[in-house]
Amino acid sequence: MAKEKRLVIKEADITNNCPECYNQELKLTFFQKHTFNPFFHRTTNEVTHEIECKKCHSKIYPVNWTPDIERVFDYYNKLVQPDRPSVRFTTLFFIILVLMLCLVAGGVYFFLEGFN
Repeated sequence: MAKEKRLVIKEADITNNCPECYNQELKLTFFQKHTFNPFFHRTTNEVTHEIECKKCHSKIYPVNWTPDIERVFDYYNKLVQPDRPSVRFTTLFFIILVLMLCLVAGGVYFFLEGFN
């Protein structure tokens, strides 16, 4: 089965007020989705974000954002540079590929030599 992970691509400490406890220590984190499987590792272009208060540990959802938090989020959103979407094959994939090619080449060889 493929495992999906959200890897952190950027973290920022922001000093806006928390809507829950009015503390000025918030953490803005951007994640990028990666899929891991025995044959390949895929980096997707899906970027998500999360704002969490460091004091009360509550997640601040966009519904509760103040205009100040929105401005700071827009600024950091422009700074985020996600990895390019890509697929990287693992060594297991290449080993199976070489074995399959050898089997096909051997089958073709014995088929052609069998007629002579």
